[in-house]
Amino acid sequence: MATPTRALVVVLLVVACSPSDSAPANDRMPADSATRTLEVTPYDPSRDLGGLFVDAQMMGVYSDSKTLVDATPRRDPHVVAEAYAVEKQKQGFSLRTFMTREFKTPPAPNVSASGGSKRSMEQHIADLWPVLTRAADVNDPRSSLLPLPHPYVMPGGRFREVYYWDSYFTMLGLVESGRSAQMGHMLDNFAHLVRTVGHIPNANRTYYLSRSQPPYFAAMVGRYAEATDSSKALVYLEAIEAEHRFWMDGVDTLTPGNAVRRVVKLADGSVLNRYWDDRPEPRPESFREDFTIAQRLPETQREEFYRNVRAAAESGWDFSSRWMRDPTSLASLETVLLAPVDLNSLLYHTERTIAALRRRRGERGDAAVARRFDAMADARRTAMLAHMWDNESGFFYDLRWTSGERVADRPSMAAAAPLYFGVATPEQGTRVAQRLARDFLKPGGFTTTLIKSGQQWDAPNGWPPLQWLAIEGVRRYGATALADSARTKWLALNRKVYSATGKLTEKYDVWDLSKRAGGGEYPTQDGFGWTNGVALTLSKQLPPR
Repeated sequence: MATPTRALVVVLLVVACSPSDSAPANDRMPADSATRTLEVTPYDPSRDLGGLFVDAQMMGVYSDSKTLVDATPRRDPHVVAEAYAVEKQKQGFSLRTFMTREFKTPPAPNVSASGGSKRSMEQHIADLWPVLTRAADVNDPRSSLLPLPHPYVMPGGRFREVYYWDSYFTMLGLVESGRSAQMGHMLDNFAHLVRTVGHIPNANRTYYLSRSQPPYFAAMVGRYAEATDSSKALVYLEAIEAEHRFWMDGVDTLTPGNAVRRVVKLADGSVLNRYWDDRPEPRPESFREDFTIAQRLPETQREEFYRNVRAAAESGWDFSSRWMRDPTSLASLETVLLAPVDLNSLLYHTERTIAALRRRRGERGDAAVARRFDAMADARRTAMLAHMWDNESGFFYDLRWTSGERVADRPSMAAAAPLYFGVATPEQGTRVAQRLARDFLKPGGFTTTLIKSGQQWDAPNGWPPLQWLAIEGVRRYGATALADSARTKWLALNRKVYSATGKLTEKYDVWDLSKRAGGGEYPTQDGFGWTNGVALTLSKQLPPR
């Protein structure tokens, strides 16, 4: 098995051995492609249930707001909505009884595997893959699920569908488990979403269509090619390029100091990306939470809040002080005003990957397209080093693109991404590793931030994807001792919790090893796809006992 550092090199070689800034206008997928998909898979709970949706969410019929949007109406949702409008006027009406009669709720999460903690953690993970695998979907017009043609691995717990960026880290474990064919099925599903929706949504639900997640698709393809056959990467070239167009949509219209959708142009003309969402309204899966906060704001500020809260959800870091001007208040989110360092590292990697794949294919016109993508990647890296690197503190920060100010008062583990994807210079990589060792490495691994805000993507929590990026990122820049120390601490914490509970969870408290991670909008979930993938891959790197 190649080391992860080598794997990244292979991605670029497979993939190399740089931006069709865009396809011709008539080849681009329209910005309203999500709307067209909704017509094909029609059930969108927040739209189709009308006042029933609002009332059921605000009255807390289900303790988790996500339950309603995942529930299936037992008859046509418009008929259900009409019945509610009539019956709620009757004396003694019970909304809870009505919902029980009219909706089939999703089954309670079950992520247990045979043997429990009596088996090794590695064997437990192997036993969980079938439990977490969902068969190819059958289209149900009364379900919010976007049906996928191949089986896929769910994260676990309340997350009953495939999640975009989770899947990259889950795939690490699939490779280690000899399940590369299953990984291929998931890539085919993502390519299917790009073809039918125009991008890879947050997850395959209608209520997620207006946003994506951190764009790991190119990295997934590279990992798959390394695990199987380098020629298999070329199958996904068209989908990678289409996804890149989604993230760059509107770039040709931009003037310095402005933004459109997910693209920003700095005052000096540099182009970077941000997180965004096309709908400035409460998230259907967290309707009560978003609506309640918005009501405390002046009406003129509510649309801005909804946009920011949804953009933070697109980041995958929902939520963190990283996005908040005031770490005590979600109402202070400023996500769309920030150009994130990890997002731009991912798109740099995507641009390099497209250039490499074009060169490998070698058809007419590919060399010119490869040169354009390499130029785009070079320009992005130049902008990142100029605007996101702070030489005084030796660290990468998100950029407040409207003012050119680095968000240096809220350092985070996002600074590991430029190391993992090779954006940093050797000196920068060394200095970031030193800062991570001094400030972020705790008894159980790397802490996500240094701020304890009560949000789940803040201290004292550590998350599997960030452990992986940091461990392999610092290793890439020669900090082997730090990488080994962090790996040892993280795996020890995983094993400790597994031994005590028989479970692997989505996040861990890395400051106090006697406590379970918390914070956020929902309880810590068990399962858990990316935890399994990272733990299994890191454990295989350890020398035999």
